[in-house]
Amino acid sequence: MRFFRILGLIAPILLYLLAVPVPAAGRDAPYRRPRADARQTRAQLEAVRNQIERITRQVSRAQVQRDRLTRQLRATEESVGKAQAALDDLRRQREQSAAQLAQLEAQKRQREADLVHDRRALARQLRAAYLIGRQEPLELLLNQGDPARAGRMFVYYSYFTRARALEIQAVQADLQRIGQLDGQLQAQDAKLASLQREQQSQVSALEQARSRRMQVLASISAQTRTRAERLARLRRQQSGLESLLAQLRRATASLPPQYLGNFPFARLRGRLPRPVAGRIIDSFGQVRAGGLRWQGDLFATRRDAPVRAVSQGRVVYADWLAGLGLLLIIDHGDGYMSLYGHNARLYDSVGQRVAAGQIIAEAGESGGSSRPELYFEIRRQGKPLDPQVWLAH
Repeated sequence: MRFFRILGLIAPILLYLLAVPVPAAGRDAPYRRPRADARQTRAQLEAVRNQIERITRQVSRAQVQRDRLTRQLRATEESVGKAQAALDDLRRQREQSAAQLAQLEAQKRQREADLVHDRRALARQLRAAYLIGRQEPLELLLNQGDPARAGRMFVYYSYFTRARALEIQAVQADLQRIGQLDGQLQAQDAKLASLQREQQSQVSALEQARSRRMQVLASISAQTRTRAERLARLRRQQSGLESLLAQLRRATASLPPQYLGNFPFARLRGRLPRPVAGRIIDSFGQVRAGGLRWQGDLFATRRDAPVRAVSQGRVVYADWLAGLGLLLIIDHGDGYMSLYGHNARLYDSVGQRVAAGQIIAEAGESGGSSRPELYFEIRRQGKPLDPQVWLAH
């Protein structure tokens, strides 16, 4: 009876629990939603990257159709960049090969010193063996005066014999290793000579590419002799940049803010590091030509100087653009972008995440510059901002 009374008490509770549905989303949320969000974000990033690549191709086609000299300048500067990269790679190989050669030479010197030491030790062993004489073991065996002393002498003699054998082995090992090092040194010398010949050939290719670039620049200068022609060319280049930035803003509008940067860019006002070492030769707001003004800062620097990201973000453009040469644009989120132009080489590609202070490029003179420099801009919703207000002093 007690069992039935208890059952009667808990039955309504069981029926209530069975009647109330458990939300499916509540059960699955801790396990399925993060994976779904991650897949969705990856799909968004891939879609944005593909869209930016289409924009880049469209910009390239527009430049080719607009101006033959721009097309030639881009081709010559790309060939200069490739030749310079190949030359730098050869130089690094030569440095590594020279370091290996120096290491091998040091090992050989050490082995030769070891050989001198081991030969001297062996000579002392041989002199001692000569003084003992060949009959010493037999004399010890026949000497019955002191058996204990004879036993000790046999042990000492065996130690001496083994030590002499070890010295001989050491000398042989030194000679063998020196022979191996000689072979490695010869191979390394041959490799260095080959790299030197390749480097000389690559230097010639680089000089030829730079010569072609100078010819194109001379043609551009001849085509834009008047002030009106130069101004028209600058306006076309500025219009191309504005069009590119507008397309990039539309392409990246759907990206979640957390995938562009965890720290709000606006808080970095007045605290950003300089993107490159050098002095500012043209600054924001100064008259450039006609009614055009500089929309960023132009830094005079050395060729191949490291260019660093002023803050974290994602690369949304990394290609050649008329007027700015090899250009890299970073999206920092909340509508902020930073631009780095006239580079000799770009280290990052579209979609890559970059950290504050990370080296993203090498400064150069692409885009028709006559000297190594870096053009730097900060934009907010496409509007240029004065970099001096943002950079630390």
